[in-house]
Amino acid sequence: MNIKLYNIEELENLCKDIRGEILRVVSKNGGHLSSTLGATEIIVAMHKVFNSGQDPFIFDVSHQAYAHKLLTDRWEEFDTLRQFGGMCGYTKPSESKHDYFVAGHSSTSISLGVGAAKAIALKGEQSSRIPVCMIGDGSMTAGMVYEALNELGDRKYPMVIILNDNEMSIAKPIGAISRMLSSAMAGPFYQRFKRYTENFVDNFGEGAHYLAKKLEESLKLITPGIMFEEMGVDYIGPIDGHNLESLVEILQRAKDLKRPVIVHVQTIKGKGYNIAEGHEEKWHGVGPFDLSDGTASKKSSAKNATQIYTEALMHLAKNNEKIVGATAAMPSGTGLSELMEMYPKRFWDVAIAEQHAVTSMSALAKEGFKPFCTIYSTFLQRGYDQVIHDTCLMDLPVVFALDRAGIVGEDGETHQGVFDISFLRAIPNMTLFAPRDEKSFHQAMAFAAEYQHPCSLRYPRGAFTDTDLPESTHFELAKSQLLCSNESDILFIGYGNGVGRAYETSKYLDEKSSILDLRFVKPLDEDMLRKLSKKHKKWFVFSDSSKMGGVGSAILEFLAKDKILNVEVVSFEYEDEFITHGNTKLVEKSLGLLPEQLAQRVKESL
Repeated sequence: MNIKLYNIEELENLCKDIRGEILRVVSKNGGHLSSTLGATEIIVAMHKVFNSGQDPFIFDVSHQAYAHKLLTDRWEEFDTLRQFGGMCGYTKPSESKHDYFVAGHSSTSISLGVGAAKAIALKGEQSSRIPVCMIGDGSMTAGMVYEALNELGDRKYPMVIILNDNEMSIAKPIGAISRMLSSAMAGPFYQRFKRYTENFVDNFGEGAHYLAKKLEESLKLITPGIMFEEMGVDYIGPIDGHNLESLVEILQRAKDLKRPVIVHVQTIKGKGYNIAEGHEEKWHGVGPFDLSDGTASKKSSAKNATQIYTEALMHLAKNNEKIVGATAAMPSGTGLSELMEMYPKRFWDVAIAEQHAVTSMSALAKEGFKPFCTIYSTFLQRGYDQVIHDTCLMDLPVVFALDRAGIVGEDGETHQGVFDISFLRAIPNMTLFAPRDEKSFHQAMAFAAEYQHPCSLRYPRGAFTDTDLPESTHFELAKSQLLCSNESDILFIGYGNGVGRAYETSKYLDEKSSILDLRFVKPLDEDMLRKLSKKHKKWFVFSDSSKMGGVGSAILEFLAKDKILNVEVVSFEYEDEFITHGNTKLVEKSLGLLPEQLAQRVKESL
């Protein structure tokens, strides 16, 4: 869709059409709603001023980029948003040349923009290309942003950064005067005056420099741009993010500056859908809902793993004042909201700063507290160095509670929680274990609360695999639980949510298998494994995790160490590839991981 020739009225009508389409599809499929509605005018203005496909359009996180997808020849496909085999909910270069980079984790956009700007300079394309980054105020809490700004302010590459401030205002703008100054500071007169002043003070010493600087800063007290200007990046704003005429004008002026510039834009989350407007977290990411009244479609009545975690941690915290916790900008998603409300001095949301979450909890552990660092599996990847350097090196008793372990569904490749076993198992002093159902989860949490070393437990998005498992016994370090014992050659080894899958798979087989809940993947229950190796020669591993470095790898390493050569191990963990988005059951079916499919694979292996 080419909107270069549209006038402002036509662009405003286009925004209405885009919002209508987003609401129609997201209410049916689920997705990220409030942020993408709020960013509609910004994205339309970006496409009016810049050249998508030529200028790198870099969306931080990119869950707010639905309007961008609609403007780049994907209107007909939009019905398939987040569906298996359909359009991704994030930018994806393999989907369109207009998507510059894969994005699903926050705070990467400015670093990507600096890299793109360097490449453009090296290729001599600065006259025809300029990186355009859009980043939300929440993403500005991560340190990587300031690492990028630090270099950008020094090297002065032409680049436009749009700061979409949709919730937490950096500073309150003061009415018409602020708008006037914002426009003026983008204009050619102000920029010429600024450069003239800089040249003048260079020739007349420190006194003139001091006076000129004070004059400029006195003008900018009405706006919150001093911090960015001090880093060497020009600042324009705040401006109204829903005034298209102003947006187009300011972005054009920012483009013409040929310098790094931040355009601070204030928007309203959920703009255009009254029920979602404002700051309610529940409208950030939604499942299917009734568009007329905003009520959610009926959900499963099964208790999800996050709810169980909240209940277990609440019980522990009531009885132990040393228990504390943190999450990184996901209080409701990780179940910590209730604890933050009940114990505001002991449980914290540290914003999008996983590295800080890990390291700060390590210091609390050193001071004698028992921290529960509650993070999605996919986001702990961002704090990996801190887990090694700041937690495990000193053997500090931090508990890493990893939500969304395994396939997470519609969010897809950037959010699948498949790597945590592989990257944590390699770290000295780290203990890894996992519950299989509600009761074992409470038992695992009780073990974690008393354990005096670094440890991690993982649990799935949604409910555990729904099956009638035998009664769970209390957790003991490096001890598994044999759920059933049979005389066949077959042993099913389950880990975490994989136990339920193993149990369901066994129901499709004529030959009865023994089933082991491994519980601990580090350290392993070596005595039990030695015992079972004498009876069962065909072992099948079930775990929602990557095969490389995963549960099967740990078992094979043990067998090799003990020179147990007559056991064959088949792992049903994920292969060495990134896993696509879509309904979890459909994704599992595509991977051959439904119980009936696994049973057939077992038969073929036998």
